[in-house]
Amino acid sequence: MSSLRAVRFSILDRSRVRQGQSHPAALRETVEFARLAERWGYHRFWVSEHHSVPGVAGSAPTVLAAAVAAATSRIRVGTGGVMLPNHQPLVVAEQFGVLESLFPGRIDMGLGRSVGFTGGVRRALGHDTGDADAFDAQLAELLDYLARGRDGVHAWPTEGLPIPAYLLATGSGAQRASRFGLPLVIAAVRGEDAMVEAIERYREEFRPTPWGAAPYVMVSSTVLIADSDAEAARLLIPEAWAAAYSRTRGEFPVLVPPETVRPAEMSARERRIFDESLRGHIHGTEDAVAEALERLIARTGADEILVHTSTFDRDPRLESHARLARLAALTPQPVG
Repeated sequence: MSSLRAVRFSILDRSRVRQGQSHPAALRETVEFARLAERWGYHRFWVSEHHSVPGVAGSAPTVLAAAVAAATSRIRVGTGGVMLPNHQPLVVAEQFGVLESLFPGRIDMGLGRSVGFTGGVRRALGHDTGDADAFDAQLAELLDYLARGRDGVHAWPTEGLPIPAYLLATGSGAQRASRFGLPLVIAAVRGEDAMVEAIERYREEFRPTPWGAAPYVMVSSTVLIADSDAEAARLLIPEAWAAAYSRTRGEFPVLVPPETVRPAEMSARERRIFDESLRGHIHGTEDAVAEALERLIARTGADEILVHTSTFDRDPRLESHARLARLAALTPQPVG
């Protein structure tokens, strides 16, 4: 049996904003995308947290997750993730308790530790750094609220509800997931070799807890299927340019049409980042994508693939996800 059929496939959507599109329209598009993802048979649909980012509309993931869950009926819904340093653990616990109470058996709590894109954003959120020890303490406090309360404080209606927690991590962060006994969500931010090394160490050092009896690895990756390798590469250009723009100018922009991106006019640094951002993705024809996914699953032993794909062209993006669902033989769900 193909390894594609042995793993789950899920979607992370960042509510990317396209040139000429409003932020509210991008959020509504996310909700509609979730309906389609459910229809295609994806296992989860997660939303993200970004602050003061022109090109990303998703700033309140638990609120958006509620809208997604209300618009769907079967697919699991969650966050990829709530950035715990930005919130009090008690409030996070309460929010997920409300979600799980309203949509029982469908809510995931994905957690991360990013502290904001710029110094101004970090200050507005009430901190300047993402201290690892402080994050560990916050994470432990949050898990206590989910299980039994802490110091006489209880997170109603959360306590005792079956809300699975997932940790978004890179590098040494994977060791945190093993210490806490949490499922790991990881991407090849520092290259595939580093990701594989982190996964192997996670599995070796994993300690079973009430949150996880065994290691569970969700690998996050851009996956884009098109009629040709060249077309798939073209569709990835806007996100690569956004990455180059953000890292050189300090602001993550809206997605622009691929044809408006002119590499010849980029600075040397922009061009280097742009070229780097075009690499490492799984993209191309169905055969090429299937082969690349088979390799990734074989190398990482992934239990699940979390797909995140941003394009300026909306219809090719949706068609890519529909084709991936067919390629992985996901079970289509009836409408309604």
